[in-house]
Amino acid sequence: MTSVLLSGSTYKSLGEQVLSPAEERFERARRTTGLFLAPALTILFLLLPTQLEPAQHKLAAVLLGVIVLWVCEPVPIPVGGLIGVAAVVVLGVMPPDDVLAPFGSSTVFTFIGAFILAQAMLRHGVARRFAFTILSLPGVGKSAWRVITAFGLITCLLSAVVSNTATVAMLLPTAVGILAVIAELVRKQLPEGEPFDPLRLRVGVALMLMLAYGASVGGLLTPIGSPPNLIGRGLIEEVTGQRISFLQWMAMAAPVCLVMFAVLAVALLLLNRPEIKKLTGVEEYVAGERAKLGPLSRAEKNTLVAFAITVVLWVTPGFVALIAGNDSAAYDAVSDRLDEGIVAVLGASLLFLLPTDWSQRRFTLTWTEASRIDWGTVVLFGTGIIFGSLLADTELAKTIGEGTAGSLGLTSGIAITVFAIVLAVLVSETTSNTAAASVVVPIVIPVALAAGTNPFVPALAATFAASFGFMLPVSTPQNAVVYGSGAVPITKMIRSGAVFDVAGALVIGLVLPLMVAAIGFG
Repeated sequence: MTSVLLSGSTYKSLGEQVLSPAEERFERARRTTGLFLAPALTILFLLLPTQLEPAQHKLAAVLLGVIVLWVCEPVPIPVGGLIGVAAVVVLGVMPPDDVLAPFGSSTVFTFIGAFILAQAMLRHGVARRFAFTILSLPGVGKSAWRVITAFGLITCLLSAVVSNTATVAMLLPTAVGILAVIAELVRKQLPEGEPFDPLRLRVGVALMLMLAYGASVGGLLTPIGSPPNLIGRGLIEEVTGQRISFLQWMAMAAPVCLVMFAVLAVALLLLNRPEIKKLTGVEEYVAGERAKLGPLSRAEKNTLVAFAITVVLWVTPGFVALIAGNDSAAYDAVSDRLDEGIVAVLGASLLFLLPTDWSQRRFTLTWTEASRIDWGTVVLFGTGIIFGSLLADTELAKTIGEGTAGSLGLTSGIAITVFAIVLAVLVSETTSNTAAASVVVPIVIPVALAAGTNPFVPALAATFAASFGFMLPVSTPQNAVVYGSGAVPITKMIRSGAVFDVAGALVIGLVLPLMVAAIGFG
């Protein structure tokens, strides 16, 4: 699993996946449909008479086609975004330099640096060591619910700084190993000769879904935890002029994540009650795996140093803001110089400077290893920012927002926030979280402005809700990873995901506005 993850091949064609005959038929039909529907829908919309301005009309047509490409995946999702960018330029919506300028934003470099740091953590086993350290805490391995909750906690904490997909894929082998121990204990309690399928245990469903869903929850904790966070924050800062520091984001997100994690643990354990409560053998398994890791290697120490320096520099502007205020000259000076994108690539650069064997001139990470990061997600992230900027620059988002506000009668901040959350959750179920944020947040902001409401809370709620997609394997990559384990039937994922979609939307709607007010935003 780790070797596959480190290859950087997230977006796979049908021939690169292992699918059942039914799944292959569905995927083939979905992708073939998208291949013809995307250009047909774009051309049809271009030919339709509308009251939109020419640039808005062309952009809307291209966006419809891109959304189909993102949902149906006839081509890899990042390629769908690139096709859309090319179409925008060819149709003359805006000059190429203006269209491509947002791709060079600081947030793109933030993601590149964070991906390289995550690559080092995975390659040298830092993240795996952290997982086993948590699981070896006294009492964790004594009951099924403690193991499941601990795994969810591990996933949440790691996904705050490592990509959600990387976190889940890295932890999956460990989860499978512990599930094997639990399955053997369950089998021993059954009468002799009774049929037994370890892949159909409720405890396995709870454990695997906790990994997938816990990553989505933890990804909200920091601005770099998930691509939608960076997209939403950038758009909010651009429209409102209010800067959200790393520390301020965490202060707003931490209570939301805490409540959501508690809801997640309770919901999963009630919907998928473990067949066995008390466990024996898990603590021994964890102890054995920790023993195999041995002491910290030089590469692990270097990775921790680079990561620690990066985090300290990331949170420094937040501490300055707490002491001197957001409007102080000190905060402006520090935040400008310690831009998160610059800090991310600086921290990643340390991996190429800290030696593991000076005599052989070997360093913590080689460029060959670093180049295997998920460039597809970087490209998708960049194209998402481009489309978000185009929606704002052509005022298409404003036009859609004003029309939506008028047709739905959205006149209050509460109604707009509910609309933002519901729309973001629905979109994220059928397309990537990044794409969901790129589409929904630019629509929600003008809806709020048209209603005379501060867009801060609705836009931030849409940003958080864009990371929700729990019902289907295609909703998020981490869902697909745990579904691929074979321990999660699709019906169980849909049932558990639907419950958590609703519960999570309620948590965002109730807790997030309170935290925004407490921090002083909005």
